[in-house]
Amino acid sequence: MASERRGALITGASAGLGEAFARLLAAEGHDLMLVARRAERLQKLADELAAAHGIRVLVCPADLSKPSSALYLQHQAEAQNFQVDILINNAGLAEPVSFLNYPAEDVRAMIEVMVTGLTELSHRFGQGMAARGWGRIINVSSLAAFAPNSPGMLYTGIKSYVLNISQALDMQLKPSGVHVTALCPGFTWTEFHDTQGTREWANQLPAFAWQDAPTVVKAGWDAVSRGEPVCIPGVVNKAVASFTKHLPERLRYLFGKRARMVQ
Repeated sequence: MASERRGALITGASAGLGEAFARLLAAEGHDLMLVARRAERLQKLADELAAAHGIRVLVCPADLSKPSSALYLQHQAEAQNFQVDILINNAGLAEPVSFLNYPAEDVRAMIEVMVTGLTELSHRFGQGMAARGWGRIINVSSLAAFAPNSPGMLYTGIKSYVLNISQALDMQLKPSGVHVTALCPGFTWTEFHDTQGTREWANQLPAFAWQDAPTVVKAGWDAVSRGEPVCIPGVVNKAVASFTKHLPERLRYLFGKRARMVQ
């Protein structure tokens, strides 16, 4: 059990890393506010965790691609008298086709969920954490944040933004007792590749390149608890990040240009 009961808001909580975060934090005795679009799956998870751990679990179905979603979640937390001490910005999307072949509304949705929404949630709830003198924010970035870009791909640039803004927020908030960590996993066994239509390609990768969701989540939670601004779980992922981020920019561009371009 945790030394003190806190309230955690988790986006993208219906599956994958979000569900794994919910299970870990519930096991530590924290109350939960679960956010995702799939209300039925959220409710099933909420009922299970509340019964197993004797915690309070709120279900808040929401589409984070809507511009007003961060304000809506803040209002929901206030209306339910739910204090957010822990924020897990996990919700994410990835484009299955290249930039110019991706519908404009889907481009906007990606940016709204992973850039605007993440930033606004960190701002809205980070203020309260700083005022109270304690808080934990984990923003799920990716190993892709360290990689060369590839033709027409938004995901790498967005995840680089998440990495950078998380470090900037940690610099400002840490003196107030709030830790911010960018969690940068590599290939992780979740539903992500199924929803994006890349499962067949992903299954061709060697087994050593993969991690499971509970392992990634435990690494991220341990890192933010220690006050580490960046967490790259796994020895292989650390080696890849170290290699790619130190490449000269010209080589990074050339390597990225040779990457398989999605259509």
